[in-house]
Amino acid sequence: MLLVSEPAFGAEEKAALAAVIDSGWVTMGDQVREFEQAFARMHEAEDSIAVGSCTAALHLILHALGIGPGDEVLVPSLTFVATANSVLYVGARPVFVDIGSAEVPLMSLDEAEAKCTARTKAVIMVHFAGYLAHRDAWQSFARRKGLLLIEDAAHAPGLPEVGTFGEAAAFSFYGNKNMTTAEGGAIIARSRTLRETIRQARSHGMTSSTRQRLVSRRPDYDVTILGFNYRMDELRAALGLAQLKKLPEWNDIRRNLSLSYRQLIAEHCPSVMVPFEAPWRSAHHLMPVVLPIASNRQRIIDRLRKRGVQTTIHYPPVHRLMFYRDLYPDASLPRTEEFSRRELTLPLHPRMVQSDVELVVNSLAAALGAEFPVGAVA
Repeated sequence: MLLVSEPAFGAEEKAALAAVIDSGWVTMGDQVREFEQAFARMHEAEDSIAVGSCTAALHLILHALGIGPGDEVLVPSLTFVATANSVLYVGARPVFVDIGSAEVPLMSLDEAEAKCTARTKAVIMVHFAGYLAHRDAWQSFARRKGLLLIEDAAHAPGLPEVGTFGEAAAFSFYGNKNMTTAEGGAIIARSRTLRETIRQARSHGMTSSTRQRLVSRRPDYDVTILGFNYRMDELRAALGLAQLKKLPEWNDIRRNLSLSYRQLIAEHCPSVMVPFEAPWRSAHHLMPVVLPIASNRQRIIDRLRKRGVQTTIHYPPVHRLMFYRDLYPDASLPRTEEFSRRELTLPLHPRMVQSDVELVVNSLAAALGAEFPVGAVA
């Protein structure tokens, strides 16, 4: 089965994990700090903070920025549920914003403006599929409305522009991402004060870490702010260091595979739309396509699977998930709902080669041909 995503591990990752095990120190320590500094350098940032997940990163950012009860945060519904969950974690209310179009399935600036109220305090922009939102336009909007701008950059590691949009950016290193630490995440924040608050809140609000107390030979510590257990461990950091060195090359492979997909789909599946015009600045995390209006997506998924091709969906709209549907029964985002009804995510990862792309596109063409036989109207 050709999988939608597949982590790439090799001898470097095995050696890195073994070295940590042999060291006898597996909790947050030197490997974590080295990974934070390397990740920051890649993004041309002063520093970064490694955490347990992108969800933890978003929660810490909102918490450190003082977002709380009575506040509203603009979020897209075309995202993973964690984007909205993190707003609820701090007691604020997520306000769902529709996408601009199927061609550019990023949060609509016009609708974001229309949904602003006196209670709106922040906006979380998601670089969906790795494609960057328009920085200047969102910065101008945030300044005009007095909003805090936050990036959910789970799909976009390795691009220096990421982390420069607003107050902070949250990254994911989950197993299906462009680089992985199995579970894990990171934060890039512009303000040193904000970084210090986040760093302390990451570990229960304590004034010193276990490693710092060992080195200083002082066992005492204090807790001065509310904190959480959102640390990254040494094993994940070591894995991240090995993966980070390969990230630029892997992102290039993803870019080339995406370009090949676009060319072959245009030739063999002209009824299928590929979002985002090329070139568009992207880390090419996903390969989303939009199926013809009348197609039965599940039948196409089943046909592709029979040919050895896994596909998936990004994403079911968050506002239509049962939990959020009960919270906000009147939420309606027609463009997001229509995009999500027709979207299909094709395999894209660095282990793939050109023949894999050809297999997927040929399989998709055959599946569509079975769906719309000659003479039928698509």
